[in-house]
Amino acid sequence: MAKPKIASVWLEACAGCHMSFLDIDERIVDLLGKVELTATPITDIKTFPEVEVGVIEGALGNEEELHLAKELRERCKILIAWGDCAVFGGINCMRNFMPAEQVLKEGYVDTVSTVNPDGVLPRQDLPALLPQAIPVDRAVKVDVYVPGCPPDADTIYYVFSEILEGRIPTVPTDIMRYD
Repeated sequence: MAKPKIASVWLEACAGCHMSFLDIDERIVDLLGKVELTATPITDIKTFPEVEVGVIEGALGNEEELHLAKELRERCKILIAWGDCAVFGGINCMRNFMPAEQVLKEGYVDTVSTVNPDGVLPRQDLPALLPQAIPVDRAVKVDVYVPGCPPDADTIYYVFSEILEGRIPTVPTDIMRYD
């Protein structure tokens, strides 16, 4: 039997969820013996392959991220939202209290560390911002939610173990971590 294929993507987030995945330590060797990682944040992919499991880390904040979430949803059987940003929108939603134009100005002109004396806002170089940052399930169907900031390595391993056993996991509250 062929190994189940997994694709993951890091969208509007800090990469902490993927770091927690690496924190499963030596269990990763066992897991990689049972699955095939086809796309990850460190691979140069132009399009997602067909996979059994898709993993999204991060909220959706711009048109490119929305496109990637829709594309991965179309190409996977099970979609996992990993971490508070993907599940709830996370800290990215702090920008929802101001217009997109003000968000760009704050990020590219007004920050203390920015050197942009002409106040140029990038246009063609950046994907258009969505009106608000949103959790993944506001745009596509999510099958498995793995909350946490970041989710605990044991929780991530549990989710993959359940999927490999043919079950759609529901993360028990006693193994969720918010520290």
